[in-house]
Amino acid sequence: MLLDGRGVRIANAAIVVRGDRISEVLVGDAARTAAKPGTLVVDLGAATIMPGLIDGHVHANSYFNAAGRIHSRGDADTPAMTALGISDNLRRMLLSGVTTAQSMGASEDATYRSAIASGSIAGPRLLTSLGPISDARLSPDSMRGVIRQRKAEGADAIKIFASKSIRDGGATTMTADQLGAMCGEAKALGLRTLVHAHSAESMQLAAMAGCTQIEHGIFATPEVLKLMAEKGTYFSPQCGLIFRNYLENRARYEGSGNFNAEGFASMQRAIPDAARIIGQAHATSGLRMVWGTDAVAGAHGREVDDLICRVREGNLPAMVAIMSATSWGAEALGLGKEIGSIAKGFRADIIAVSGDPSQRIEALRDVVFVMAGGVVHRIESPANVSRR
Repeated sequence: MLLDGRGVRIANAAIVVRGDRISEVLVGDAARTAAKPGTLVVDLGAATIMPGLIDGHVHANSYFNAAGRIHSRGDADTPAMTALGISDNLRRMLLSGVTTAQSMGASEDATYRSAIASGSIAGPRLLTSLGPISDARLSPDSMRGVIRQRKAEGADAIKIFASKSIRDGGATTMTADQLGAMCGEAKALGLRTLVHAHSAESMQLAAMAGCTQIEHGIFATPEVLKLMAEKGTYFSPQCGLIFRNYLENRARYEGSGNFNAEGFASMQRAIPDAARIIGQAHATSGLRMVWGTDAVAGAHGREVDDLICRVREGNLPAMVAIMSATSWGAEALGLGKEIGSIAKGFRADIIAVSGDPSQRIEALRDVVFVMAGGVVHRIESPANVSRR
């Protein structure tokens, strides 16, 4: 079975890969006779093939240090230990089926982006915003300057904080003028803008400012979701994974910054709200909802739990959840003609799972094959590999 990432299921399919691209997608008799002499054949039997997943919001540099606590600058971990921790996060994501990830954001992301691209380390294709913009004391002109600096540093997108953390109540922090300056400057430079916004007010300001995408939105209202649909603003909410991960690892986070009793209580309260927002977003005509998990330490490698939450708790149809993590996610990254679909000419980012996730979304946990850019990173039985 093949899921093409655009909502189509195809039985008895074969994919021909040459180099890092899909050269053909064949069905039926053509699939059975596709292999030419010398071709390496991977027969995945009853598995379901689909595009590699695209997680539009991760924190690749977030890991638990040698003391079992959340890593922070200045702790006892050496630079080598930090490099190993981040590399392990990237490897876990890739082997779980995430072949493209957008990290938001840290300056060191650029080094890992290059290392993955060169094949030095294993990880998903990495895009990064580098450092976020969160200082609300800056003038609009100063913020334009920071945008230009990020562009010069090689950022793939711009991350903006327009509200406080959920653990601090999520109140609005940026003005309309500030958001207009940043999102306008980024657009002029060809950069996407990703706005951390929990309050309905901050979401409204970001949409009106022409920002590309809104992250989180735990306090979204039907009115602001409708506005986002009208403005063409992408929406990247999270379901239960991010909050449950913090709660499960409370001892490792507690005492760091705003990870206190009230902060954990706010995340516990947010779990049903997060599922409700998924359902409301899906019901909003024309709203483009994509997938971003906000994966931090403890969540890398199990990002698909967020997609499962979208279906089981947010009542999202399974195929819609899959498209949010494939073709729609690629479109949001500006890569809709490169990744996110199984189609001729697209990058050979291909995964296979045991079972059919369009029928039972939990099948996404059972990854048996991962190819990224034509390179096989994971292959497990019952796969049959031969050379014709």
